[in-house]
Amino acid sequence: MILPQAGCSLPAPDMPAGRQWGDHERSMWEELWASGQATQWSDGDVYTVAMYVRVVCDALTGRVTAGLAQEARHYANSLGLSPEGMKSLGWEMEHVDMPTGELPDEPASVSAIDERRARLSA
Repeated sequence: MILPQAGCSLPAPDMPAGRQWGDHERSMWEELWASGQATQWSDGDVYTVAMYVRVVCDALTGRVTAGLAQEARHYANSLGLSPEGMKSLGWEMEHVDMPTGELPDEPASVSAIDERRARLSA
């Protein structure tokens, strides 16, 4: 599966209720849901993305245990946010012409989120 460099143009879902989300967490949430990987996520990934955001933001402030850091790596892999995760999911980012910085003429072929949701609920 080739993922678009331009990312996902769909709006990010609401962050899960149950806690007060900080500004940095909200910003990371928006960035993640705008990524190329988000074109392959479904509503079932909302909580995994939320946990990833929580653990990473805590780690950046020094409030994370070794166990939670390990969980962050697992979340990153399962969401395709790491090279290892991308490889295991069979995902690649669409290639950019390095000298010109231009994307291919044809956009990456990704399924619409409604189609993915329909497949998941079938």
